[in-house]
Amino acid sequence: MRFIIPEQIETERLILRTFQASDWQDLHAYYSDPVCIQYTVGKPLTEGGTWRILASMIGHWQMRGYGPYAVVERTSGRVVGPVGLWYPVDWPEPEIKWALAQDYWGRGYACEAAMAVNKMAIETLPELHLISFINGENLPSIALAKRVGARFEKTLPFRKGEWHVYRHQR
Repeated sequence: MRFIIPEQIETERLILRTFQASDWQDLHAYYSDPVCIQYTVGKPLTEGGTWRILASMIGHWQMRGYGPYAVVERTSGRVVGPVGLWYPVDWPEPEIKWALAQDYWGRGYACEAAMAVNKMAIETLPELHLISFINGENLPSIALAKRVGARFEKTLPFRKGEWHVYRHQR
């Protein structure tokens, strides 16, 4: 399948690229951390669970022509988490997702990556109007959505909770 967005984006400190099979080991730092996943997958994953999540992100690219990027820290070469376009069948609309391992919080990486993804989407998919779909209790993620310029739009019931739709500006 031909992808409809660039397979790589570069920022000052990060390389955002399509995932590779070996990325599951770095991703496991996020998916096995109970603090990181409390508002997303809900419970720490085994190595096999992380591998399956990675397979779903690679598959997303195949099914939609776009998907989340592996965020690679330039200085270490490590994958710190996924940031990119995400639109599973049960989501209300396509979104910009972000999820970084706890060791990389507070460095501005998620903001830098999300802004690069939004810019890329505006340039390559102007018809796509992106949201971020965030558990209402996930205050750090809500703060990040606001920091990158997204605006609260509405609340929806989802996965036994209230989730917020933040609309990204074009």
